[in-house]
Amino acid sequence: MNKNEMLVAAIKNGTVIDHIPTDKTYQVVSLLKLEEIATPVTIGYNYLSKKLGRKGIIKVEDKFFTDEEISRLSVVAPNIVLNIIKDYEVVDKKTATTPDELRGIVKCNNPKCITNNEPMQTLFHVVDKKNGILKCHYCEMEQDIDKVELV
Repeated sequence: MNKNEMLVAAIKNGTVIDHIPTDKTYQVVSLLKLEEIATPVTIGYNYLSKKLGRKGIIKVEDKFFTDEEISRLSVVAPNIVLNIIKDYEVVDKKTATTPDELRGIVKCNNPKCITNNEPMQTLFHVVDKKNGILKCHYCEMEQDIDKVELV
């Protein structure tokens, strides 16, 4: 091994989540509920990145995420890449893209919204993907995706 290389164990099967903005790494962990799974999870933080300057990386053994879980990630890190690993080889790459609707992922910023006063799931329509504008289905308040709180 070269002294300039970092040693991070390869995984046989699972998912490597890469190109996570450093400040969003633990939000990704929380959003995917990785603290609740039984398989090994490796979290790397502050790795050098040509794209981002610094990045986070998460390796999850024996776990393959659904398209819905991947689209949820777009709320906190819209350009992350998921590498699907089988027998130590990358067999597929997926990029998180913002879906047309976000259900039960983010909280409405309007304190008078019914979702903040009744036990119900939030629903937002993504009205502008380029600028990250969400509109609450119930109170119709528009919100910047970068300024919402996760549920």
